[in-house]
Amino acid sequence: MSTPVKATRLLAARGARTHRKAWAAVFAALALTSLLLGSFALALSSAGLGHARVERYADAGLVVAGDQHTRFTAKPWGSDPETATAGLTERVRVPRAALGTLRDVPGVRAVVADEVFELGIEAGGKNTLATGRPWPAARLAPYGLRQGHAPRHPHEVVVGEGTARVGDRVPVRVSGTEATYRVTGVAEGPRAAAYFSAGEAHRLAGHPGSVAAIGVLADSGTSTATLRTRVRHALDEAGLRSVGRRADGDGARLRVLAGNGRGAAEFLAAAPARSGMLALLGSVSATVVLIALLVVASTVVQALRQRGHELGLLRAVGATPRQVRGAVGREVGRVAAVAGVVGAVAAVPAFLGLRALLDARGALPPGLTLPLPPWLLPAPLLTAGLTLLIARVAALIACARTGKVRPAEALREQAPGKARQITGFVLLFVGVSSAGTATLQHGEAAAAAAGAAAVVLVIGCALLGPWIAEGAMRVLGGPLRRFGGTSGRLAAANCAAAAPRSGAALTPIILVTAFITVQLSAGATMTHAAGDQARQAARADYALTAPGGLPATTLSRLEAVPGVRAATGITRGTVVLARRETGSPRLDRLPVLGATAEGLPRTLDPGVREGDLAELRPGTVAVGRDRARSMDLRPGSTVTLRFGDGVEARLRVVATYDRELALGAFLFSQEQLRRHTSSPGADRVLVAGDAEPRALRAAAPGARLEPNPAPEQLAPEDRALGEVVTVAAVGAIGAFTAIAVLSTLTLITIGRRPELSLLRLAGADRRQLRRMLGLEATATALTGLTIGTAVAALPLLAFTLSTTHSLPHLTPTQAALITLTVAATTATGTLPPARRALRGRYPGRGTH
Repeated sequence: MSTPVKATRLLAARGARTHRKAWAAVFAALALTSLLLGSFALALSSAGLGHARVERYADAGLVVAGDQHTRFTAKPWGSDPETATAGLTERVRVPRAALGTLRDVPGVRAVVADEVFELGIEAGGKNTLATGRPWPAARLAPYGLRQGHAPRHPHEVVVGEGTARVGDRVPVRVSGTEATYRVTGVAEGPRAAAYFSAGEAHRLAGHPGSVAAIGVLADSGTSTATLRTRVRHALDEAGLRSVGRRADGDGARLRVLAGNGRGAAEFLAAAPARSGMLALLGSVSATVVLIALLVVASTVVQALRQRGHELGLLRAVGATPRQVRGAVGREVGRVAAVAGVVGAVAAVPAFLGLRALLDARGALPPGLTLPLPPWLLPAPLLTAGLTLLIARVAALIACARTGKVRPAEALREQAPGKARQITGFVLLFVGVSSAGTATLQHGEAAAAAAGAAAVVLVIGCALLGPWIAEGAMRVLGGPLRRFGGTSGRLAAANCAAAAPRSGAALTPIILVTAFITVQLSAGATMTHAAGDQARQAARADYALTAPGGLPATTLSRLEAVPGVRAATGITRGTVVLARRETGSPRLDRLPVLGATAEGLPRTLDPGVREGDLAELRPGTVAVGRDRARSMDLRPGSTVTLRFGDGVEARLRVVATYDRELALGAFLFSQEQLRRHTSSPGADRVLVAGDAEPRALRAAAPGARLEPNPAPEQLAPEDRALGEVVTVAAVGAIGAFTAIAVLSTLTLITIGRRPELSLLRLAGADRRQLRRMLGLEATATALTGLTIGTAVAALPLLAFTLSTTHSLPHLTPTQAALITLTVAATTATGTLPPARRALRGRYPGRGTH
């Protein structure tokens, strides 16, 4: 082994043993970095392997279903065509002609048509929402009978266990129509299920020319792979396609599902939720990596900065730059390797905790399975390697200047370079420009521009930390000297003389303040603005709902009730908007409302700006003001949309309105939206007037009457998922950056022990020094909070003014929590580490 290598190893081993406390802070930051990266890696991997659970079709070899995806292809400038894909949450149906085609396929033992529709069943004095199916489809699970016999006649039904008893007569409401059925049996499987004869189930589903899905049972000896190939070929030969006019050409092909893929025909929301979860976790993971780079780099740099004279001495006695870098790299490598493994091990329970939180909050749709196979558990070890790489890069950056200077100059204090200052100002300019761009955008584009602005501004402030600290002390130095006495003068002098040290302490405080403020305020502002709009739009005095929907005649009966001024039917659904973003194709799935136009402003006022909602009928649409502005739409324009079942329609715009955060970007006639939803009944009827509740109940028997109803308000499909992941990310990264604040300040205070000991020898007592440190901590926290708030306010203003047309909103509790967190971590990182230097009559040497 060569002498330089031996020297490098010796320096690294001695440095790691001598500076254990400094490396302990770095260890904590690196371990938490590895934990966060590992847990998000597991979450991304689990979501990538996720699939819809197979229940109703567990015994079917194959399931033929409509393609629950829509596609949009566009050609960006100077690039090959790209295709965007989005999941559909309304059922795409299969033509009944496919039944005959499948029966003729060799190897098929049986073909079973399935229907799935919502219904309300009244039993035991309770109205229960259940799923209706034909009894022959129960064999696909298979579900058998626990009691009684199968339905043989149209007015017989088999129910899930615990719903009703054999022989009971139960009212059943489907699509607003009600009939009484006799219970002939109790079935295995889910409780909220009702099985009818095949003909009755197809009649109740309301789609005479199609079925929901087809289960295929194979002959013994025929493999699933072979049968799947034969079925695919038979369907293509017959030219069978999904029901409805699709915009994406080949997307109209029927799908042949096998294995875990069969669950996609049962739980329609699982695939879109999985895609949204992947996108959300990817975005959050990218933010985590960026913040980890900033925090770890800051912590490692500060740990090595405390040893600047030591490294300079090594250069002065003849150590080469390569030996210095090698020794520091080995030190950091040893700490990072152990910290990475510890964080990787802890990532598994952290991920399981995130999974439990998602389940507890109901953030995942029914049927979505997120597997965690044993072979995936070592995945966090890969992120431990990434943590090691981040630490090594930070160490190289930290000792770069020490390695470059001449040995005779290495012991001097290195002032921040001019290049750093220029780069910081350039980044501030870029951040401000990005925030200005956000004011010209809408929705996700505005949020992305605002988020980019916040990150760039934080990095710019990190580079300009010494100059920010110097400027802050010019402002705070006067009050400290005037009102702080001797301790105040010492604090002002120390902060002014050690601007690089103060700047290093400011960086994590600015980061934690800006990041948490942006994350909390952006969501709180959107929720607050949407709630305000929903309350402003609410005009109804009553709302009526019923499991299985309300009959179409309900509106006319309610309008005839004395005292009723208006009654409006409301249906919820989704649309998919195909658009280009910087030339690339995008598909946005948006929640929308369908409403009857007569008397709509009296029950639900969207705040019309242009046009007239009285013209709202099939073939037309009303558009929210911001969406209309971004798409250059106005009354009389036409817009092409895809409904939740993938059917495309070209619609004429009849009005624009203000309250789109609460009511959605598009408002349809209820009749049109019903045609493209899996549940054709009205979701809700809003009533305005002072009618007697008894008269309203008589006009809508079986409906639930809600006086002073909650305002009608739409929310994104993945809102619950986004809230849970955001809260988890904010909590984890907030704790992460708080540890960074604590570590950085602890390292700074440890490095100041000789200085504090010298002040003791010069005559300063412990009370004066404690007060001095307290004033310094207060100045640091106040400066960090002020700059961090300013960094957060600029992109937040740009985002909220363009999206909600209001100022950012942050609850007093959240603001107080941020302030207390910064104050507590600043005080904890400053005062306790200084106890050794302040202890006793004659202080020690203050060594590290």
